Amino acid sequence: LGNIARRSKNQIKVDLVDENFTELRGEIAGPPDTPYEGGRYQLEIKIPETYPFNPPKVRFITKIWHPNIRSVTGAICLDILKDQWAAAMTLQTILLSLQALLAAAQPDDPQDAVVANQNAAIVALSSKPWDVETTAGFLPSS
Repeated sequence: LGNIARRSKNQIKVDLVDENFTELRGEIAGPPDTPYEGGRYQLEIKIPETYPFNPPKVRFITKIWHPNIRSVTGAICLDILKDQWAAAMTLQTILLSLQALLAAAQPDDPQDAVVANQNAAIVALSSKPWDVETTAGFLPSS
């Protein structure tokens, strides 16, 4: 877990919630030049007994307005968390993929149809205030 934080220069982070390594807390920084820039997003990560052969269950704890993330529950539509998972993938792969998803939404495969049906410019305007407001004070950016 320490390697993730050291390699990512504070862009992603994972901490233990329990001593059994079955529940983790992840964090990703909003990618630059996106409506999510400046935000820090907390994730719940649950490791199944069948890991690494099955993917962890991951959801956003921090509220976020994004077509591939359900705004109410934090559920994520990302292929590597479902049918495209491979046992060689790591938690770092997941967190970096989520960061990439924030930078390049997939509105044709939405988790939140309300957000997906909005114009991209409206999503950008809607995202910024909500994300900065909900992430302010969670964790320092350095």
